[in-house]
Amino acid sequence: MSPAVQGLLTIAVAVTVCVGYFYSSNLLLDRVLFPAKGPNAGRNINVANAIRPWLFLFPAFAALALYLAYPVFESLRLSLFDRSQGNAFVGLDNYQRMIAEPKFREALGNNFLWLLIVPAASTAFGLLIAQLTDRLSWGSIAKSLIFMPMAISFVGASVIWKLVYEARPATVEQTGVLNALYVFFTDNNPLAWLTIPGWNSFLLMVVLIWIQTGFAMVILSAALRGIPEETVEAAIVDGANPFQIFFKIKVPQITSTIVVVWTTITITVLKVFDIVFAMTNGQWNTQVLANYMFDKLFRANDWGVGSAAAMVIMLLVTPILVWNVISVKRDYR
Repeated sequence: MSPAVQGLLTIAVAVTVCVGYFYSSNLLLDRVLFPAKGPNAGRNINVANAIRPWLFLFPAFAALALYLAYPVFESLRLSLFDRSQGNAFVGLDNYQRMIAEPKFREALGNNFLWLLIVPAASTAFGLLIAQLTDRLSWGSIAKSLIFMPMAISFVGASVIWKLVYEARPATVEQTGVLNALYVFFTDNNPLAWLTIPGWNSFLLMVVLIWIQTGFAMVILSAALRGIPEETVEAAIVDGANPFQIFFKIKVPQITSTIVVVWTTITITVLKVFDIVFAMTNGQWNTQVLANYMFDKLFRANDWGVGSAAAMVIMLLVTPILVWNVISVKRDYR
């Protein structure tokens, strides 16, 4: 059976199961458990209406419990047991072994470096582009082109940029854009950019910035359009120049949106895996936490330390995620 047929069959089965669940559960509720007839009809209708929303929420809760809550608790359990999937309780030994490993410290340091650079750069570029293209007649075309990388998977983007950074022998014409320019302007031998410690991490960050700038631009462009024209016109009448209007009038009014965009990209950065895996596989001092976790779980078969790394990632992501949700709720009250 071809993948396309399998996909269509899966969708058909899923839709059928959902329709069957909602139809049968409502039928059971209205006809069997709380029938809308007899001396208790009014009470039955009220009880049925109170239960009905939970029928719709139950599949979502079940999916969250199965695919989110259970993996979290199972990862926590495995992180407290030995490396062979939980045969012997070892307490915090896995965390101690993990912290003692140079690769973990390298991954943690690289993750913090990504956190410092990628969210700031993506948000700044997105805000700048949103402002510059806002008044252009062809601004929508420019925004579409900049947003286009968002439609590419992280692995696909990694392959594209790996070709940009490609280094071929000096005797052969360079097909990588970066080395072609470097050789043309310096007349030096090409460099294997992704193997240069320090530089390679920044080159990997460029890929995620390239992808996330489009996301930041779209959200911030909508926020800029939501600023009342009266405030801008009043600033112009008072003699404010374009820089003052942007930094003192517009930016303060969209600060909450900037923070939401920043934190959303921060969460993505904390979980970054695909780019590093596809381009360097954590070699040459480019290791990050998610790649370190993958190596421990599926290459070293060390379920204890791998699960401990997963818990570290979750502990780093959760506070930012909770704060982001609270901020969004506060803004829309």
